[in-house]
Amino acid sequence: MSETAVTTVHEAYSFACMRCGYGWEQAYEIEHHVDGSNNDFVIYKANGERVPSPLSKPTCTNCDGHLVRIMRSGRVSTVQQLLQSQYETAGHAEDGEAREREAVGASAAAEHHWHLSDLLHPFHRK
Repeated sequence: MSETAVTTVHEAYSFACMRCGYGWEQAYEIEHHVDGSNNDFVIYKANGERVPSPLSKPTCTNCDGHLVRIMRSGRVSTVQQLLQSQYETAGHAEDGEAREREAVGASAAAEHHWHLSDLLHPFHRK
């Protein structure tokens, strides 16, 4: 059976594990082929290596769990940037508050407790 590559499409997806909370992104080269019997089939490649379809049964790269949410590309990096900027802003605010407390003899700052809803909030559609 001869096969010919018809088209290669590049797509990227964001993934979030609902078991451990890990998020990642992956780009794919999706090759659309036609076999000798004129049947269509698709081959997924990531970083040049053949991989299973990320849409069939995604696996968390952190905990090997299969309860994974698939989203359009850029969602994980956007959330990571948002969380990083919030962390940096909170760090600057905590530094200022600590100096203020030292000046007035107040106790240490209370910690911020993250809730799952805080972490997933950026994923909700507006």
